[in-house]
Amino acid sequence: MTTCRLIIDPPTSGVRNMAVDEVLLQSAANDSVASLRFYRWEEATLSLGYFQAVGDRVGHAASGKCPLIRRASGGGAIVHDRELTYSLALPVADRWSTRCQDMYTHVHLSLITVLREDGVAAGLYGGERAGERRGSGDDEFEPFLCFQRRSQGDVVLGQHKIVGSAQRRYRGAVLQHGSILLRTSDCAPELEGLSETAGRRYLAEDVMDRWLPRLSGALNITFRRQTLAEREEERVNCLAEEKYGQAGHTQRR
Repeated sequence: MTTCRLIIDPPTSGVRNMAVDEVLLQSAANDSVASLRFYRWEEATLSLGYFQAVGDRVGHAASGKCPLIRRASGGGAIVHDRELTYSLALPVADRWSTRCQDMYTHVHLSLITVLREDGVAAGLYGGERAGERRGSGDDEFEPFLCFQRRSQGDVVLGQHKIVGSAQRRYRGAVLQHGSILLRTSDCAPELEGLSETAGRRYLAEDVMDRWLPRLSGALNITFRRQTLAEREEERVNCLAEEKYGQAGHTQRR
């Protein structure tokens, strides 16, 4: 069974959140450190997929005043607000790093199991034997927002997408990060959250507590609560200042 550190961060800026995720991927690739991180956002933030054009945001007025960042992963834009966000970074030696579609499926099915315990009929888009996800090159003809798109393996409840994830690879390691839309945001009022769709209130802490043992079993991973190493914090600060906090990076497309 793989040992994986568990990092639970308080709400922070979008710039730092993206920098931490990149550092976790680097640590997985360079030092074979596996990490699962849960995090949130100190203010509603709009993240663009890696390949999205920054000019596309003008068509979404509700998020117009949100700070803007660009993710390392592809896919549609996400309004990070009333959600629980996770990232899972696994080194090349881990079997899941070479089975990317299986990783999507097992992570999402483990959360679906939790929801079904509540009588919530969530499922995978495309069924539980969902095939390959669309590539990033399809973005041009897709809706602006991630949660208005559908890819094989997304978590859906009725007509509503409630969980979306994306991956980034680096030197054989893989980072999968995703958002669980817990409640509707004023900055994306067209999207129903899990609480509205399921008809019951879901809190981030409760979802984490119940999901962790299911994730552990699904991925055959043991989680141990830790924090970033000092040198990782230094790298996070560097990336936040020199990359994710720079308009040149955010507006590169």
